[in-house]
Amino acid sequence: MPADDMREQHCFAIASNRTLASMMLDPQSCRNDETQVGPPLDFQAHLAALEQRGLLVRIDRPINKDTELHPLVRWQFQGGLREDQRRAFLFTNVVDARGRAYHIPVAVGALAASPEIYSVGMGRPVEEIEAAWLNAIANPIPPAVISSAACHATVIREEALRGAEHGLALLPVPVSTPGFDAAPYLTATLCITRDPDTGVQNMGTYRAALKASDRLGVRMSSRIGGAGGYLHWQKYQKRREPMPCAIVIGCAPVAMFTGGMKLPLDLDEMAVAGGLAGRPLSVAKAITVDLCVPAEAEIVIEGLIDPDLLEPEGPFGESHGHVALEDFNMSMRVTAITHRPSPVFASIISQVTPSESSVLKKVAMEPLFLTHLRDRLAVKGVTRVVLHEPLSNLRKVIFVQYAQGTPRTEIWRGLHGASTLLADCGKICVAVSADIDPANTDAVFWSLAYRSNPVEDTHIAPHRSAGHGPKSGRHSDDSTLLIDATLKHAAPPLALPAKQFMAHARAIWEELGLPALTPASPWHGYSLGDWSETWDRYAERAVAGEWAQTGQETLARRRGGLIPETPVRDVEE
Repeated sequence: MPADDMREQHCFAIASNRTLASMMLDPQSCRNDETQVGPPLDFQAHLAALEQRGLLVRIDRPINKDTELHPLVRWQFQGGLREDQRRAFLFTNVVDARGRAYHIPVAVGALAASPEIYSVGMGRPVEEIEAAWLNAIANPIPPAVISSAACHATVIREEALRGAEHGLALLPVPVSTPGFDAAPYLTATLCITRDPDTGVQNMGTYRAALKASDRLGVRMSSRIGGAGGYLHWQKYQKRREPMPCAIVIGCAPVAMFTGGMKLPLDLDEMAVAGGLAGRPLSVAKAITVDLCVPAEAEIVIEGLIDPDLLEPEGPFGESHGHVALEDFNMSMRVTAITHRPSPVFASIISQVTPSESSVLKKVAMEPLFLTHLRDRLAVKGVTRVVLHEPLSNLRKVIFVQYAQGTPRTEIWRGLHGASTLLADCGKICVAVSADIDPANTDAVFWSLAYRSNPVEDTHIAPHRSAGHGPKSGRHSDDSTLLIDATLKHAAPPLALPAKQFMAHARAIWEELGLPALTPASPWHGYSLGDWSETWDRYAERAVAGEWAQTGQETLARRRGGLIPETPVRDVEE
């Protein structure tokens, strides 16, 4: 379609009772059919795959994007549901606070409401994701530039961008944190910029506030370990040139996933996405800026970011769990909006963790932390890394699990490695033993309570970057806390019934139709080394009803001249 043909500007029509397959009006948008192997190559193919697996919920009743949409999806994170109960939501009847109806459906939770949904976007099981990322980073596949792209089916530019009912106002952008956010925000973004010196493109996930029908307020993190796009902006600022930027809303999940990863700045992330897909991804030249964008993108917002003038942006509910207050951030003048036929608008749940944005990071970052410790630093005995998710937003608290008997020197080397891999990750790092599930914070606290001596097992390192967090209050360097909470000597068993008895009791529980159980480790007792064959024999007699025989034996072992609670082994051994 010619760029100046505006007859299709409002052509976002989609019937709410259609299946996702019928929504894909462009034949090229359905390339990921059941016969294709690998990740879905566009967003609507991904939605169809989720629906086929029962992982997508369609909401056809009117939903207010300003007050209802995000709070409704938020309940699956705040309502006590298990990860495997979370779903992607597709809203087909979106309205706003003024009663305006939008004909573009909105998808939320479709990228990473759960690890299972993320794995559908990756085209492989969760347990294969670590290897997939490592292979893609080591073997990127550059994108293929094509001349005719689905994302350019409709082009809105110049005067058609301006006015209350035009431009960005056509998009059903939700309010993420009703009651606190200052505007609707683009959240599921793939923001593309280019290094003006090297020509390498960068893709990042940055928030963008609606300011006018042709203007956005864009926040690219300027902290240490922050945004590649911000580093590009610094170079354009020195040149006194506006920075071209293309904000992609909805494309192949493997491309979207790269936005939140901390990859080397000289690595073209679209090529890494190609490595994940196992083939070159199709890109096309943007209409008004010198950038390449995913050819199958749902919506692309092109523009120029001012190299000097910043404007207040925020408040906005942030992933560190507080509302980010007003900051001066980048001002982007929109030069074009392009979209494919019948696009779907993508949004993600962020703010307080757990959230979709934290799952996006967690699924990929935990394996990368483990690989860093185990393979790059060659730390012996490390078996698992867990980034604590609820409320603390992954970055601040890290649990590192070690095999029993790992030398203490290796435990401390691993703790230091975990705390220094990324500038904004690892403020608190705790080492636990193999019997402790690092994803169960109650078990971690038990380990802290009984396996660590604060005088001997903690180390505090000063001069850490404050990292990601609220800016209220005193500003200063932060510090790092490392704790060795591993089992350092044999201990008595965990005081729960042994596994076979708990398993048998659970079978009875389920036979009786009692409420569904979701056990967290540890759910049965087990030995921690301080146990003897004698005590095994006593326990076997107890469950067999032969405890009186044990009583006869202990009667013969009575002693005088002792005080109560004297350990038997201290006397008899």
